[in-house]
Amino acid sequence: MRWDNLRLDDTGQGEPAVPLFARGAVTRTFDTPEFRGITFYEVHARSIVNRVPGASQVPFEWTINPYRGCSHACVYCFARRSHEYLDLDAGHDFDSKIVVKVNAPDLVRKELAAPRWRGQSIAMGTNVDCYQRAEGRYALMPGIITALRDAANPFSILTKGSLILRDLDLLAEAAEVTEVSTAVSAGFLDRDVWRSVEPGTPAPRKRLEVCATLNGRGVPCGVLMAPILPYLTDSPSALDAAVREIAAAGATHIAPIVLHLRPGAREWFLAWLSREHPRLVPRYQELYGRGAYAPKAYQERIGREVAELARRYGVGRSTGRAARTVRRPRPPAAPEQLSLL
Repeated sequence: MRWDNLRLDDTGQGEPAVPLFARGAVTRTFDTPEFRGITFYEVHARSIVNRVPGASQVPFEWTINPYRGCSHACVYCFARRSHEYLDLDAGHDFDSKIVVKVNAPDLVRKELAAPRWRGQSIAMGTNVDCYQRAEGRYALMPGIITALRDAANPFSILTKGSLILRDLDLLAEAAEVTEVSTAVSAGFLDRDVWRSVEPGTPAPRKRLEVCATLNGRGVPCGVLMAPILPYLTDSPSALDAAVREIAAAGATHIAPIVLHLRPGAREWFLAWLSREHPRLVPRYQELYGRGAYAPKAYQERIGREVAELARRYGVGRSTGRAARTVRRPRPPAAPEQLSLL
């Protein structure tokens, strides 16, 4: 996402654009349990349909991101470093200071109607979750989906949130007129690990219920099995249990992705690891000592194991469509790769 998209509109007096906090963005807090400790910064974005940089090796070219920062508070989230561009930190600030593009629905409708727009597919949830907790308060996604539906513009959504089911009717309507695909992110089932590394998210099994519900309404939904955490959720029994339940949820496909640790996320995750699993620190230093990604041989082994389990349990078989059993992630060569990890 371009930095300019996080600035308020120009004043019209020739003043240069300045960061949103210096321009007096509307700041709100809500004294309710689900929002306690979270600050929202309401901004009017200049644009909302963003082109992905050409160097990024991702299977989409355009994105919509109505939020910046994420109350899911996943300790490994790759997007953490982006908060530093706002003069905020990649740790607690990322979890608790959320930028909200309150004009996103109107901007989507406007930009889809522009003569230069050619109706390309748009991905959502690729930076931070568009169905994070803030969406329950601001409800930006119904307007965004309605605009995409009315324009018959194809789109995809990746989420860890169950709030997507609020918009199930809209998604089903959109799927009648254009290509719509969804995916939930669920890398493991272990409840103790989940509560520790993804404290603001619905439980993994709840996400698989979301997958089943979406597919039941004709909205194709797969599972991004991510992240797989070395020495925590990568045992044969853990992988078997996860893939078995993913298949039972009727997932159209499964995409296994091993944890990667880019700057920002790396420091936050390793601090968590030192507190919660200090014995694993040397092992992670060995795996990630040379960069953000686990060794290729390790990633390929996990991919083979998940692929075999997917075949065994028939992932994608229940959809009645020629869905690929496993969608393998692209090689981790580009540091700009986007995903909800």
